[in-house]
Amino acid sequence: MSFYARLFNIYFMSFMTLTLATSGCASWHHKPKEPVGAVRIHVESPATIASQTHTVSVLRADPVVVRIGNDPILTETDLLRAQILHNPGGFYVELVFDEIGKLTLEQFTGAEEGRHLAIFAQWGDHLKDGRWVAAPVIDGRNASGRLSFTPDMSREEAEAWVTGLNATAKKLQTGK
Repeated sequence: MSFYARLFNIYFMSFMTLTLATSGCASWHHKPKEPVGAVRIHVESPATIASQTHTVSVLRADPVVVRIGNDPILTETDLLRAQILHNPGGFYVELVFDEIGKLTLEQFTGAEEGRHLAIFAQWGDHLKDGRWVAAPVIDGRNASGRLSFTPDMSREEAEAWVTGLNATAKKLQTGK
């Protein structure tokens, strides 16, 4: 039995060209990347626990140095949604947490009044951008499950972050 490699290659290439042309080359097109966002909220810790804490500088214009616990108390896994709200002086961000996040926020704000919450934000492709964006002082127990603060970021950065947080929260909630 004779086998003609050249003839086979011609037929094979013709078949593949026709198949790819009729399929629209869907596998070659890349879907636009979904925005991603992350948040890490740490509570200010006493300086006496040096092995479990580290110091961060929050805010760029007028830095606030805060000693925080190594582990965040809340992350995007506890988040239901984020939104940008307007006030007469500009804008602020509100994070709305799920039931576990709500209870965690209530527990820490009730026990740590007068201390800071240090908020770290990441956004952009593969979470490459990120920095400490806020250090609000805990002024009492927060049982609402909502955390509002004015971030140290431009409006465009805040929009990218909030859009990414909402996409990430939705993906985590649906498991997709």
